Amino acid sequence: PPPPPPSFQAEDGIRDIHCSLVGSEMCIRDRLETLQTRLERSNADRERQYAQLRRIELDGAAAAATLEELRERLAQQEARRAEIDEQSSQTRARLGRERDALANQVRMSYLTGRQETIKLMLNQESPERLGRMMVYYDYLNRTRSRRIANVSRELDVLAELGVAADQVTRELAVLEAEQQRELEGLEKLRAERQVAVGALEETIESAQQEIDRLRAEEQRLTELVREINEVLAEFPVDSQEPFSASRGRLAWPIPGTVLSRFGQSRVGTQVRWQGVQVAAPAGTPVRSVYHGRVVFSDWLPGHGLLIIVDHGESYMSLYGHNEALLKESGDWVEPGEAIALVGDSGGQAQTALYFEIRRDGDPVDPQPWMSRAEPQR
Repeated sequence: PPPPPPSFQAEDGIRDIHCSLVGSEMCIRDRLETLQTRLERSNADRERQYAQLRRIELDGAAAAATLEELRERLAQQEARRAEIDEQSSQTRARLGRERDALANQVRMSYLTGRQETIKLMLNQESPERLGRMMVYYDYLNRTRSRRIANVSRELDVLAELGVAADQVTRELAVLEAEQQRELEGLEKLRAERQVAVGALEETIESAQQEIDRLRAEEQRLTELVREINEVLAEFPVDSQEPFSASRGRLAWPIPGTVLSRFGQSRVGTQVRWQGVQVAAPAGTPVRSVYHGRVVFSDWLPGHGLLIIVDHGESYMSLYGHNEALLKESGDWVEPGEAIALVGDSGGQAQTALYFEIRRDGDPVDPQPWMSRAEPQR
């Protein structure tokens, strides 16, 4: 590719000075964001047909991420409501026991207490017994007072739980309304996406054009990885165990069915898959296969919503065609951490994850790196 224009070179010089002042973590975020900005400009200039699809799918990703957040909040509120209901049930049970005990004590006191006290006071033959009985009745009165106080406290707790339950119910109603609006917006964006994908397909008039398109998409990804490697040369990923030592021990990023394997022909063309495709329901969490730093989290023609994680030693893992991206460039991730949601972005015909492993920018077969030959469903 041609060298960047002078404006980019000047910007790079300014960023190098900035990096020396603010430190590597802030600097790498700036460099990665600048790289993505350059890529976005290039994509928009070269292929206008992708601009609309990119906008729609990025909007859809934002809506899907918001919807996922709303669902988590709904689940939390529903759990809180269940907790309040359980506390209310326990409080009512305690209140019932206290009321029964108090009622029994009052009834026994009424039946025996008044007569026995009068008899003792009139009976002057046993003053010791009178003293003991008065102490006993005083004890009963104090116990009764405590039970009355307990019942009063339980009533207050029950009232507070009722207020809390009403508040949670109102919040649930608001969240459900927001969820419904997000769902409607997401459906509208999906309909727009179908139109945009149809328009892209109409531009492909021959098998040769399809091959040219696939090769151009591969080239974009290769250029992107190369540029990322250049940026990351100054910011190596430190890990207690190198990525190369994890060969044969990695977990698949999602459970599902393998649709295409590394090296297979793509749609009967001479272009071959540089990774694997794994089919799974939309919204399935995509998990990082290893510790690393997110170095790309954006939309790329032919790969849709793409996230790339740098694992050090010039190894990267790539996850494409997502419905939503849960991490941003510069974020650190752990093995098994959710980084995206499965989708069909980038004009893909079905919901499936595209997964690659690269070393020094070149794709390698991911399967020997996995602990299982097939993803566990």
